Amino acid sequence: MRLLLFTGKGGVGKTTLAAATAARLARDGVKTLVVSTDPAHSLGDAFGLALGDEPVEVDSGLFAGHIETRGLVDQAWRTLRDHLRTMLAGAGLDELDAEELTVLPGIEELLALTEVARIAQAGPWETVIVDCGPTAETLRLLALPEALAGYLERLFPAHRRAVRGLLGTLAGGSLDKWDALASGLGDLAGRLEGLRALLTDRDVTGVRLVLTPERVVAAETRRTVTVLTLQGIAVDALLVNRLVPDPGADRGVAADWLRTRRAEQQAVLDEVRRETAVPVWTAGHRAGEPVGASALLVVADDLYGERDPLRRAPDRPLLSVRRPATPDGEYLLTIALPLSAEDRLDLARAGDELVVTVDGRRRLVALPSVLRRCVVSGASADDDGVTVRFQPDPALWMR
Repeated sequence: MRLLLFTGKGGVGKTTLAAATAARLARDGVKTLVVSTDPAHSLGDAFGLALGDEPVEVDSGLFAGHIETRGLVDQAWRTLRDHLRTMLAGAGLDELDAEELTVLPGIEELLALTEVARIAQAGPWETVIVDCGPTAETLRLLALPEALAGYLERLFPAHRRAVRGLLGTLAGGSLDKWDALASGLGDLAGRLEGLRALLTDRDVTGVRLVLTPERVVAAETRRTVTVLTLQGIAVDALLVNRLVPDPGADRGVAADWLRTRRAEQQAVLDEVRRETAVPVWTAGHRAGEPVGASALLVVADDLYGERDPLRRAPDRPLLSVRRPATPDGEYLLTIALPLSAEDRLDLARAGDELVVTVDGRRRLVALPSVLRRCVVSGASADDDGVTVRFQPDPALWMR
């Protein structure tokens, strides 16, 4: 099973290319589901149909639907929230404070992702395509499983959830309520871990970043590639949409405009290809809006040509360690981050973890065991990513 996530800056045509990819796969005999987590829910417009939260077959082997988060919140979070509120009230908090503490940040987005995971793993589809929201929202969405797992662990550590009797009195003296709460929190933690594993499984999940050949959009896309790589999520293609046609030898005002615009777009496209190792595929600008499976197939054939739409990203680990050539040498930890000159990078050591921050987005990276007995001696950046130098700590290193 493959899971493909489509995102991009608002207005670049991500919904159209997500729907077109789904139509192409279905035509090729791959049973495909395309769903939307974008609150705008324009996926139905691309097919010229009204879609609901139950997938419907819009063409042979092609299914589509929307994911409604409001119903998911009521169904999946209400019971757990009520138990947690009762417990906090039993600990002496007033009702208003307890209510505020049980508002889990990002719960709607989280449940949308867990629903995608459930559909992908339980349904009969060979490929699930997700039309996500705009880039900024999607980056926050994809970071949620790891962030919320940390939030949950700080609020209720696993060792405290396991102690049934010690904190039972906090649930109003009811061990049944404590058991229900502990079970619910454990279930939520398990979902987060499973979701994180799915998103970082490069054999299953890939992100397609949609952009138009404009400098501002391309700059945002390059930053997005870096952030997703930092999160361990594979970007398997950049889809450049709306390339204007080459007017050839035509003359006139319209041809001159096309020639100038084409040159501007080509310059941006060349720059994108130089600065990233991710495959770049293009689709032309069309006079009319493609609506319906037949029109979307024309777009897909232009975009993919003879290429396999399910092509995976090159397998490159986020972290790699090179051992020193001499006993007194340094270990080199390479973090495979595609950085541009504009990226702001900060590195810090926190116990057995390396804190990597790029443009304000942070990731805690667990250090390999051999480096936990070392101290950081320096760092540098090049085309391969960031290289951090480690020197063995004499106090911890066995000679």
